[in-house]
Amino acid sequence: MVCEDESIVLYDSVVRAVWAKRGSRPFILTTGSHARTCLFGALSMDGRQLFRQYEGIDSGIFLRFLKEAKRRFGPFLLFVDKSSPHRSKNVEEWLDENQGSIRVMWLPTGCPEMDPVEECWRQTKDSVVACVIHPSFAELKKTLSKYLRTRRFKLDLTKYLCR
Repeated sequence: MVCEDESIVLYDSVVRAVWAKRGSRPFILTTGSHARTCLFGALSMDGRQLFRQYEGIDSGIFLRFLKEAKRRFGPFLLFVDKSSPHRSKNVEEWLDENQGSIRVMWLPTGCPEMDPVEECWRQTKDSVVACVIHPSFAELKKTLSKYLRTRRFKLDLTKYLCR
């Protein structure tokens, strides 16, 4: 069993909380950049995980990620939301061709709390992006990559899926 999701990380500061003198206006640094990186992630029931960064989110990139997930996890039941890249014609055709190794279960619409990968994104953004200005966009991507490569998200997938 594998859960999959995507997220976008902007190259700008994310302010979660700030200390400021009462009555004063806080000073928050921003990059002003519109650069972004797109994260794809998958968690399996046995604790294996797969995270990748791509330049965008579309059906072609999702298909590329699915092929990599198939190599990593072997045959699996995929839990995924109903976003448009997941339901495109080329993805549907590929899934039909690979019915023996990948079966899809759709998560209910409007229920991101049922996807455990959403918790990975929350932890990642809190640890890597929140209240931090990275010197460059390349440095942000490098930090994200290292964090996702070394961090083990020990989440119980059944708790999320059985909500």
